[in-house]
Amino acid sequence: MTRLLLGVTLERICKAVLLLCLLHFVIIMILYFDVYAQHLDFFSRFNTRNASRAHPFSNSSRPNGTVASYGPAGTEAPSPSAKPSTNQSTTEKPLQPCQETPPGLVGRLLIEFSSPMSMERVQRENPDVRQGGKYTPPDCLPRQKVAILIPFRHREHHLKYWLHYLHPILRRQKVAYGIYIINQFGEDTFNRAKLLNVGFLEALKDDEEYDCFIFSDVDLVPMDDRNLYRCYEQPRHFAVGMDKFGFRLPYAGYFGGVSGLSKSQFLKINGFPNEYWGWGGEDDDIFNRISLNGMKVSRPDTRIGRYRMIKHERDKHNEPNPQRFTKIQNTKMTMKRDGISSLQYRLVEVSRQPMYTNITVEIGRPPPRMARG
Repeated sequence: MTRLLLGVTLERICKAVLLLCLLHFVIIMILYFDVYAQHLDFFSRFNTRNASRAHPFSNSSRPNGTVASYGPAGTEAPSPSAKPSTNQSTTEKPLQPCQETPPGLVGRLLIEFSSPMSMERVQRENPDVRQGGKYTPPDCLPRQKVAILIPFRHREHHLKYWLHYLHPILRRQKVAYGIYIINQFGEDTFNRAKLLNVGFLEALKDDEEYDCFIFSDVDLVPMDDRNLYRCYEQPRHFAVGMDKFGFRLPYAGYFGGVSGLSKSQFLKINGFPNEYWGWGGEDDDIFNRISLNGMKVSRPDTRIGRYRMIKHERDKHNEPNPQRFTKIQNTKMTMKRDGISSLQYRLVEVSRQPMYTNITVEIGRPPPRMARG
């Protein structure tokens, strides 16, 4: 009798384990298809539409791949046997404004940093990006001209991945853009916000038509190309959910990682503070400046504003700023005198690379701390 009961019990346990395994398998498959369904649908439609005219620079095997454009969208190459018409009009139709929601967006992207990356590969994948990292949509009139500014020092490895993902994303978004790497010269304490102030002025020197400025860390890559890199009626915070924060906003006033302001919004807050040397605090100061000037921060949906961060150790000479908490409390008193209006720097070099423009600047060093007595 005891053996019979034991056998029945073991049979029930085996059935329960089997059901749990089946349930686990079903959940895994649901999550898998939730991530990849959009990509499979996009590429199936893409391949069907272009099967008859394969392109040598196609990069559609990856979620961030796009095809280089060599003419207006929808224009098919003439067949070899077709004869040119002698009565064909040479007048081209004027370009129409780019759509608010670009039609070629993919949605959620698979972002990974394990595959080897080189600048040569980035260049091959983006043949239509002009010298200096500039691009203009060939088939529509962009609504804004965007300068993307990256504060930088000793992050060449990260930059390759950032360019690899962002160039195709920005092209699909139909953005007219230029990418500027603002490189801090020397080994003194890093100053992110001051470098971004420099980038604002230098980008306008390069092209005074920029009316939108995106400020991005080099180790953050968006996971969804529907997170549109453009400026809005209110200052924009793009990096709503980073993987290091569990894809959640760490606190309501967070404005770090990736943000965007129009030219008029940036000037209204007197740019960014110049006195935050080392890590932390400057993004909270910027949030305070926005609020004190009667503006509000806008954000994308949390499901769209997700970012993957390239893991790394804390940079040398970018230690946490011990004065940041005191400075944040005094934004109201300091923002009029500390900002773009008080910026001082020395331009060391401007170098136009195939995929970006490098601007190396000397921005000084932090003032000596007063000894406690």
